[in-house]
Amino acid sequence: MDAGILPQYILSTINHKAFPIKCSKIPTNYAMIDTIYIEAAVQDHPRVREILARFPAARQIPCQRYGEVFNPKAQNFRLQKQKPALILAEKYRNFVLPAPQGYGIGASHNYYFSHVLNCLYDCRYCFLQGMYQSAHYVLFVNYEGFQDDIRRICRETPNEPVHFFSGYDCDSLALEPVTAFADNFLPFFADLPNAWLELRTKSTQVRSLLNREPLPRGVLAFSLSPEEIASKVEAKAPSLQRRLAALSKCQAHGWQIGLRFDPLIYQTGYQQQYQRLFEQVFALIDPALLHSVSLGVFRLPDGFFKKIHNLYPDEKLFASPTEQQQGMTSYPKALEQEMLGYCSEQLSHYIPNSKFFPCSV
Repeated sequence: MDAGILPQYILSTINHKAFPIKCSKIPTNYAMIDTIYIEAAVQDHPRVREILARFPAARQIPCQRYGEVFNPKAQNFRLQKQKPALILAEKYRNFVLPAPQGYGIGASHNYYFSHVLNCLYDCRYCFLQGMYQSAHYVLFVNYEGFQDDIRRICRETPNEPVHFFSGYDCDSLALEPVTAFADNFLPFFADLPNAWLELRTKSTQVRSLLNREPLPRGVLAFSLSPEEIASKVEAKAPSLQRRLAALSKCQAHGWQIGLRFDPLIYQTGYQQQYQRLFEQVFALIDPALLHSVSLGVFRLPDGFFKKIHNLYPDEKLFASPTEQQQGMTSYPKALEQEMLGYCSEQLSHYIPNSKFFPCSV
């Protein structure tokens, strides 16, 4: 799940608080990482050594716990976002958490997990800007802790499918050349007969997916917005055309594809823009092979909205009509229903209702 597209998760989580890298060099986007903080507990971890070898010129700074760097108040998120540091850390608990009731794509058992905190991209609607004090990336290198928890949960209901969503606090694939997350987790999930994995992403980093057999119970879910909107509020993310090209390649390779139109963003002419988006998408993919489609409107917890608005007071997104509803800032109810109704009706021309999962939160 992409970090800026599932704000409904906040309703249940706001109170929580030797691997091969196969590419020959780190792409330009990641070369900007010039400072790496390293928790003392993981300084000798094989994954840490691999990552440090990929960034030989980076300044290395030891710390006891990542919170020393990540959690202090009075940090400048907007300034840090221009050149985030990487923090290599160990996670001790809450590896996998239940998804909120009503969220999912058809299963009764739904969970999410995040191997990274924060996102490479800079989407203006992203709730992470309101949730965290810091824009630095935190990578939890002890993947085995997540895997042990996932395995345990699957054993509790061995005869029922269990869905796991990656990408809540990050983009599942955007940092793949650094983290090798997919390379580590796809073989693991392939050995769990009742586990489904959704990789939520805006990224075009799909090489590792195209170099292996598709995961039989895997869903590659792309977050998509009209180009007229994406170009304004999804800074640093790949263009719509590049995402569609990656999506098409992955479906042709045999991956089950999910389409995530979330959040819907209002601006003048949004009907024509979303209609054109749907036409572009379904002209490239085979709807018969599509796994699922989800839809949700823009919304943020009130406190997060205020914090992000203070960070970007001139952002036109926040000049749109909004109102507070039960602790959330969103569009007025009538406009929200109008947008959901229009986009749902348009999508009904392409997909059966059985593959459609509008946000119920």
